[in-house]
Amino acid sequence: MKRFALIVLLLFSSGVTMAQYDFAVGLRSGGTSGLTLKKNKGNSALEGIVGFYHHGFSLTGLWEKQQSAFNEPGFNWFYGFGGHLAFYGDNFDEGPGWYDHPHHIDDGDFGIGIDGIVGLEYKIPNVPLAIDISLKPYMEIVSEGGVFFSPDPGIGIKFAF
Repeated sequence: MKRFALIVLLLFSSGVTMAQYDFAVGLRSGGTSGLTLKKNKGNSALEGIVGFYHHGFSLTGLWEKQQSAFNEPGFNWFYGFGGHLAFYGDNFDEGPGWYDHPHHIDDGDFGIGIDGIVGLEYKIPNVPLAIDISLKPYMEIVSEGGVFFSPDPGIGIKFAF
């Protein structure tokens, strides 16, 4: 019985350890879609997103606080804040129908904004993958004078190491 208890304790401990990672590279799909980089530091993290969209791109930096979710190894809630810069190209307003920017944006226009983030991440035990779902609401001021708000939902997958 003691041996069984020790094995269960070791398995549980290794599951908790395997659920953590130091650095991850991945993809995010949603309003801001692109490459993500995440560096965990204890119960917080720094995340960067290089977003690509119709005739433009953005750079986002976020500080995130993390805490265990559902008392299950690998599940973490995260929330935080940060900012972004967005750069727009020609014909940006002719993008997909779901992205209806309220102002006419031309080549050379840029935006600066503040971002929040809240979501749930699951690091798959014994596999170097993490998946997440999030809302990343932001407010952006565009150089041509407009103000824009988006709830920016997204899903992501990361290779964790």
